[in-house]
Amino acid sequence: MEINGKIIELLPEKSGESAKGPWRKQEYILETEGQYPKKVCFMAWGDKIGEFAIKEGANLVVSVDLESREYNGRWYTDVKAWKVTQAGAAADNTPFSAPGEYDNRQPASPSSLDDEIPF
Repeated sequence: MEINGKIIELLPEKSGESAKGPWRKQEYILETEGQYPKKVCFMAWGDKIGEFAIKEGANLVVSVDLESREYNGRWYTDVKAWKVTQAGAAADNTPFSAPGEYDNRQPASPSSLDDEIPF
């Protein structure tokens, strides 16, 4: 899935230690364009933070994976970026970042997502 918009806020980077070793993540707030702009919080993990080098005010196309998980009867959804391109560069497929491990993925088609959304 791709989200287009302007980065309006960079949240502080977070890091910690898990059973698998150290981790880091950074969250960003992107505001979409159009008559009814939406704000979307997405995240980058590990080395992707430096590769993407996202700056406030940048107009981007962000390719994301959505994943939800249950914990103690509540559901939590992550919006994880796997590719970031400058908005003007999206048409010619010029990457905003260095090639990464997920760059060969294809985003889901919008029609398949519409069929699954109950609202």
